Amino acid sequence: MTSKWYFINSGKCDAAYNMALDEALLHWHGKGLIPPVIRFYEWQPATLSIGYFQKASRDINFDEIHKQNIGFVRRPTGGRAVLHEHELTYSIIVSEHYPNMPKTVTEAYRVLSEGLLKGFENLGLEAYFSVPKSTEQLEDLTKPKSAVCFDASSWYELVVEGKKVAGSAQTRQEGVILQHGAILIDLDQEKLLSLFKFASPEAKVRMAKKLPEKAVAINSLTTKMIDVAMCIEAFHTGFQEALAIELVEYNLTAQQEDFVQNLALTKYKTDEWNYKY
Repeated sequence: MTSKWYFINSGKCDAAYNMALDEALLHWHGKGLIPPVIRFYEWQPATLSIGYFQKASRDINFDEIHKQNIGFVRRPTGGRAVLHEHELTYSIIVSEHYPNMPKTVTEAYRVLSEGLLKGFENLGLEAYFSVPKSTEQLEDLTKPKSAVCFDASSWYELVVEGKKVAGSAQTRQEGVILQHGAILIDLDQEKLLSLFKFASPEAKVRMAKKLPEKAVAINSLTTKMIDVAMCIEAFHTGFQEALAIELVEYNLTAQQEDFVQNLALTKYKTDEWNYKY
């Protein structure tokens, strides 16, 4: 029998709301109030999100953030900084005790990311999971050399032609897994790099040369132009196929919406949260 999960397509929301809704869904699922959830969303305005433990004052060029009217938020998940602009963002909320869910983080990551793999295949791309092979690649995972998420692939992230096309992060709270990530449709490398501090101009030049070798956007890989709507269809189908689930569209109740708005205001819009490190 196919399991029924909720599906939410939030469209374009601000940074605090996006993070608050992911956290709220985790909380509600942990309480048994809702089934597992797949959510798709976008960002308005374009936003730089940083990992939970990332040092904002050290890594981020806030002069450029303000100058370019870029949103800014700290995620509840780990990982490095991501510029959310030309992309589709996904989140998965599911219990750690879901049938056949691996106990280890990396293996659970692989299982949940099967939906991404199928989604890329549905778009006609030959994606595969990254598995670090060299000592240098393994060191990149434990001691990242830069603050930029797409600088390196982690275990079981999706790559095409050896380059990262989706960056994801995970947290576990209240017995629930929250995995969310960015599916790159287009990439403005100059804008991305302008938002970071570098030790020297030479270091920035090195990163500018290195990034195209490490990360790639979907529309750099195909002759047909892919848009958000096409991605939603491809990955919606992909998650259903890979996880053997039926996605049932869901809209928040007024009470749930109030909860999310309040969480956004009291947590994800505060300096105490966003600049805590």
